[in-house]
Amino acid sequence: MTLEELNWLPTDIDQCLDGLISGFPNQIVFTTSLSKEDQVITHLLARKNIRIVTLDTGRHFPEIYDLLHRTQVKYGVKIDVFFPQNEAVESYVNSFGVNGFYNSVEARKSCCQIRKVEPLQRALIGARIWITGLRSEQSENRQSLQRFESQNGLVKYNPLADWSQQMLDVYIAENNIPVNSLHRKGFVSIGCAPCTRAIEPGEDPRSGRWWWETSKKECGIHKR
Repeated sequence: MTLEELNWLPTDIDQCLDGLISGFPNQIVFTTSLSKEDQVITHLLARKNIRIVTLDTGRHFPEIYDLLHRTQVKYGVKIDVFFPQNEAVESYVNSFGVNGFYNSVEARKSCCQIRKVEPLQRALIGARIWITGLRSEQSENRQSLQRFESQNGLVKYNPLADWSQQMLDVYIAENNIPVNSLHRKGFVSIGCAPCTRAIEPGEDPRSGRWWWETSKKECGIHKR
């Protein structure tokens, strides 16, 4: 199917997922970072034949591991975990230091490449549809987000593209979806522990990511 043909699929997420499963059997991967958005999607596809994967960068908050366990138990799902290559991490740390990502945007992006982008590439091998939890409201550079997009030969399906933060929080409350306890402490967008801080009321939701630099606040996974 082309992007144009995919856009004819129902806007209802459950029906759209069924259409994708029918058209792309065993070729769909959902990548979860355990964000609120991704927890909603896990809730929606827990009983569907779609592979779920997550990336363990080696620098996560302990709360991420707790949520991963609670999610697997609640929904009875298997979430495959992908790790960075040991040799690449060792080379980076020995060259730049354990926290070398603070030194420059380039050093930070190199760390993200090793800990996130390369493991993701392995996780997506064999996939034709990549499901993400991106929302257009999340940041300025995501405002043009579409329901279906293409990236690196894959079709990205962003089922929550037009959801507001209020819609997200209401759905989570109504369906008793488990979320990261750090959200109650002002953490909105949660990445690696050294690269994430809580935000103040009124700050941009992504301002807590790579808080020491002025950038587009992206790791390189989602090309925009």
